[in-house]
Amino acid sequence: MELRHLGRTGLRVSRLGLGTMTWGEDMDEIDAAEQLKTFVEAGGNLVDTADVYADGGAEYLLSRLIEQFVPRADLVLATKAGSVPDQDRRFDGSRGHLLAALDASLARLGTDYVDLWQVHAFDPDTPTEETLHALDLAVSSGRARYVGVSNFCGWQLAKAATWQRAVPGRTPLAGTQMEYSLLQRGIEREVLPAALDSGMGLLAASPLGRGVLTGKYRHGTPADSRGASPYYSAFVQPYLDERGRRIVDAVATAADGLAATPLQVALAWVRDRPGVVAPIVGARTAAQLNAALSVESLTLPEEICRALDDISAPIHFYPDHDWSAL
Repeated sequence: MELRHLGRTGLRVSRLGLGTMTWGEDMDEIDAAEQLKTFVEAGGNLVDTADVYADGGAEYLLSRLIEQFVPRADLVLATKAGSVPDQDRRFDGSRGHLLAALDASLARLGTDYVDLWQVHAFDPDTPTEETLHALDLAVSSGRARYVGVSNFCGWQLAKAATWQRAVPGRTPLAGTQMEYSLLQRGIEREVLPAALDSGMGLLAASPLGRGVLTGKYRHGTPADSRGASPYYSAFVQPYLDERGRRIVDAVATAADGLAATPLQVALAWVRDRPGVVAPIVGARTAAQLNAALSVESLTLPEEICRALDDISAPIHFYPDHDWSAL
């Protein structure tokens, strides 16, 4: 699998990442082991997790599989901290919480360091400079090799990136992780331009539109799908609207013309967008993961990309584009 640099850093990651959001919850150790083995054998090295996935269970499960199937040094381990199970405060970006969460992640992962440590979301109740100081401490102490953020909007991302580059000795942000797909192109408004301008790479979460872009929901909701799950149905539902159906139909038409699958077309589109380093794929089975890995050999023709761009284009006016429409 092709490797790409994460932003303006020396860190090279596979251009497809393995997500673990359901590990330890909807996926047991046997299935997770099969996925990790399949991913590594295909040349993948980027494995993304978070301290809140299965309340830490995903990290613990991952630690049980490392060394059994792949040497730790061959993986780029990425995890996140900052989300908290508190109804009154969903995110905690305080230095104390973040560093304690990192130590807990390292213990669950059974490693001395993570390759990429990310702040899971912006915390409006903590000064940004305090949150970012935690990232500096993580790197200077050797507990993290590179750092980034996730789910920051445009101004938040630009502010954080500028702060980290303003003074020598601070650790520049290597990347940002955001949801990005043909069904969700909102980051193109401000986040993606900010990331590109600041030299950060984008890790694209939910690149298959939460599974909708595979076409599995075109004629109903399969009983074994996340759309039918009591835990994830609300996660899928927003993309099962009329706009979503039009985009999925266009992807299916493109797939027919290319002798490919809708999954391959949708994944290749986001993988090769400007600024994207790697889509993060969270598969339910090894068969689904194999289907995603097969996209490595597919590059979409320019005319197909343009057609998909047109039908999925978000509406951007003032102040992003032509003011003459005002």
